[in-house]
Amino acid sequence: MSYSSQLANLMIEVMLPVSLLVAVGGLWPRFFRDTPVEGARSLLNRMVMYLFLPCIMFSVASTTAISAELLSVPLLVGIGSLASGGLIYVMVYRTPIGRGLPDATRAILVVGGMFGNTFNIGVPVLVFFYGLEATRYAVFNDMLMTMPLVWSIGVWICTRLGTHGKAGEPSVWRVTLSMPPIWAFVLGTTLQQTGLAFAPLTAATWFIGQATIPVTLFVLGMTIPWRELTPRVEILSAGMVKLLATPLIVWAAAKMLYGSMGEAQYASVVEGTTPAMMTTLLLADRFRLDSGAAALLIGWTTILFWLTLPLIMALGLIR
Repeated sequence: MSYSSQLANLMIEVMLPVSLLVAVGGLWPRFFRDTPVEGARSLLNRMVMYLFLPCIMFSVASTTAISAELLSVPLLVGIGSLASGGLIYVMVYRTPIGRGLPDATRAILVVGGMFGNTFNIGVPVLVFFYGLEATRYAVFNDMLMTMPLVWSIGVWICTRLGTHGKAGEPSVWRVTLSMPPIWAFVLGTTLQQTGLAFAPLTAATWFIGQATIPVTLFVLGMTIPWRELTPRVEILSAGMVKLLATPLIVWAAAKMLYGSMGEAQYASVVEGTTPAMMTTLLLADRFRLDSGAAALLIGWTTILFWLTLPLIMALGLIR
């Protein structure tokens, strides 16, 4: 398939539905002015965290055999995330781009530029390129890389670089172990490894879990501050590191470590292309960092993603 044909199909099969869901989320409060936006966001996020996401994590984990190829995805995306975080740190703490910025802004830009929306945006793109079973790459990346690093290194950046310990440090283990998706993943993996997976239960949880991405994208549309999306140098610079430098780093690491790249390694590059995750805003609120900068980073990277992804494809980093 030629690049132009593949891009046209990507626009119709992935970009169009994803963009519509985000747009509807953004327009909803304008057409239904009685919508309690904060309450609706909170309710929908809880449904995702406590019902939809655990179901999809359980379903995928209970049917996926663990292999070295599969584990290469969290390894490579983790390398890209840490390297990108280092680049943004230097940019906002050691160059004129970050001059005059408060530490609360600098810290959240570092965290936001490190971690992508690898499940809710990543899965539709992965499925387009590699089929429905490619969902496993996003699931294992989230469970084995994103969540552990966000709630360890990410929290450290927020508390040490952002608030310098003034916001109070939560028990990272308590926060992490209280997340239902983690326990659902562990249970599903245990059943798969012991051969006790129950096909009807797997099918039922898969069905319920399909609501995860549409609901989250709708909430993403409600989260982006559309009326305040003014270009700021530090926001766009961190965004470009996330959208362009991260996939390049992941691709280079895959070439260096694996030589001949297979589907899992290319899937890692796809995960590296994704925009800033929504958890960035949660971290900003929790640790009293710059939530406005976090929302702008999420918004700009989500919009620019549809321009940078075709560029990454044109460079041949995704196949």
